[in-house]
Amino acid sequence: MALKVVLLSHSPDPERAVATAARNCYSPRDIETIDENWTEDEVEKMVTRVRDAGHLSTFEHTMFTFGVSGVSRALTHQLVRHRHMSYEQKSQRYIKIKGQFPFVAPPSIAARPEIAAEFGALMEQISEFYQRALEAGTPPEDARFALPNAAETQIVITANARALLDFFTLRTCNNAQWEIRELSFAMLRLAKKAAPSLFVRAGATCVRGYCNEPNGPDCPRYIAVKNPVAARRRTALAAS
Repeated sequence: MALKVVLLSHSPDPERAVATAARNCYSPRDIETIDENWTEDEVEKMVTRVRDAGHLSTFEHTMFTFGVSGVSRALTHQLVRHRHMSYEQKSQRYIKIKGQFPFVAPPSIAARPEIAAEFGALMEQISEFYQRALEAGTPPEDARFALPNAAETQIVITANARALLDFFTLRTCNNAQWEIRELSFAMLRLAKKAAPSLFVRAGATCVRGYCNEPNGPDCPRYIAVKNPVAARRRTALAAS
């Protein structure tokens, strides 16, 4: 199964929620009227103000929930390192897999016929052992010890907009592992559609004109960025 990402739900009017939280910091209004009389232009200006100022605690007042399938356990092992997001993953403990378990084959393996065939045969061997173990009375929570990182899974992810910005910064980078990078871009497209003002500058740091990676200046995406911030940084690197 190919990667599939759906936006299951999000906070109603997420940009207004961020703007209202920000207004509470800057407006003399009382709490009963803090969310009244917004125009779309005012919401946009407030979101822009706090976004550009780095006042991103205001982005924590809106939530997004994604459903993800067709990914490997290798991906979800990386994903849960983002501890400001919440997860519920399909259980290998409670769900018995019948027949050949679905798995993800990395493109670098799939592109090499001999290695791909060997990889597929290994997955079949593991699946056969898993089935024999279950038939012998092994509990699924123990039989799953044989299942590989390649085993396919699905997961529900919930995060506020600030946590998502951090996730997109790290995982849309060319240096991110290929599978989680694909997931990150798929989530970013959905987030931008739901709340364009919140995520207009979301992505790897090269989107904003700089790079924290040691090999950043050699990355095609970084070199393609043309703005004053990037130009100043390249000049400084060249002079150092």
